[in-house]
Amino acid sequence: MNIILFDAHEVRENLLPLSFTRPVAEFRVGITTIRQKWEKVLPGNYSYLTEDYLSKKYAMTLNESGENLFVAGHIVPDYSAEFKDALLTLQEGEALICAGETVAYKGDLESFVAKSYSAEKEWNGKLTAIHYVYDIFLNNGSQIAKDFAEVDCSDSQQLSSTNILIGDAVDAAGKPRLYIAPGATVEGAIINLKGGPIYIGADAEVMEGSCLRGPIALCEHAVFNMGTKVYPDTTVGPWSKVGGELNNAVIFGYSNKAHDGFLGNAVIGEWCNLGADCVASNLKNDYSKVRVWNYPTHRFQRTDLQFCGLIMGDHSKAGINTMFNTATVVGVGCNIHGSGFPRTFIPSFSEGGAAGFNDVQLTKFYDIAERVMARRHKELTDVDRQIFEAIYNIADTYK
Repeated sequence: MNIILFDAHEVRENLLPLSFTRPVAEFRVGITTIRQKWEKVLPGNYSYLTEDYLSKKYAMTLNESGENLFVAGHIVPDYSAEFKDALLTLQEGEALICAGETVAYKGDLESFVAKSYSAEKEWNGKLTAIHYVYDIFLNNGSQIAKDFAEVDCSDSQQLSSTNILIGDAVDAAGKPRLYIAPGATVEGAIINLKGGPIYIGADAEVMEGSCLRGPIALCEHAVFNMGTKVYPDTTVGPWSKVGGELNNAVIFGYSNKAHDGFLGNAVIGEWCNLGADCVASNLKNDYSKVRVWNYPTHRFQRTDLQFCGLIMGDHSKAGINTMFNTATVVGVGCNIHGSGFPRTFIPSFSEGGAAGFNDVQLTKFYDIAERVMARRHKELTDVDRQIFEAIYNIADTYK
């Protein structure tokens, strides 16, 4: 089956700055990315229909015979058999509609883009969808549990006797609630499974003194440093290193928050770094509902949230002792430093702090990105440079 995960334009705009650098289906929610969930639910050949500048890296593969299934990349499949069946029963030219938006279409590209559907089928069942950046951390705990239910725990390592385990090691159905992948190391930690499962990925490490309360996902090659305190609904993506205190935070991958400091109700992209004692508020002093910067409307959008912390795009950095106010949104390629609170929306490719910001030139950004990625044996490719150049050229339109 040829499956194309498409970015609905309005949804993608609302998910900036995280969608500047990736299709929405590459977002990590729970243990895995949205695409990885789809690959389990509906095996096939996957590609993307996204912004032109991203398609250089995330290409679309069309079946010229028209046997293409377009699925909205912001829909999280939840391993639902009913929704899978609804997709599989679509006939050529038919679209599946939920709450007024197209969530799937079977047919050729031209008809899909023109919304020239031969028929529309309504989906009235429940769907998990990521419409706004804060939907990522709001859904993260339930998605960890659903992803964990799909994990084959037969190769899980035994928990070392140096750890303290709180709660039942298996659920009522006899399935383990703790998974420690081959190559992972967990020593001297306190692990509480009463609230949900804990997933420790391949070659990950939980250092001594760490306190974990599930549901939690620590993905492959990621690290909890000594004494890390991790509250529920937290995901730390591949090759990330964290310390301090985390609560309902999602780190996509390849990012560090290696030292003390608080991060809660937050989403951090890739190749980010939060310096020692960096603190991000997730609650206003007056306990009022937060407003979050919305890129397409160029203004702060009201939400019904009382808790919302830092939202940070790829390749952004914060120096030691940086303080972020509640619901701060940081774009791509930013460098924040100095005393005081910077403003709560920091446009992409900005450098500075509370005293003001200057533009970061692409040449300087590339030099830093190359050094950062080299530490993880990754290369900033020519295609990556073209993507960042495109983002640089459009970033001013969202200020």
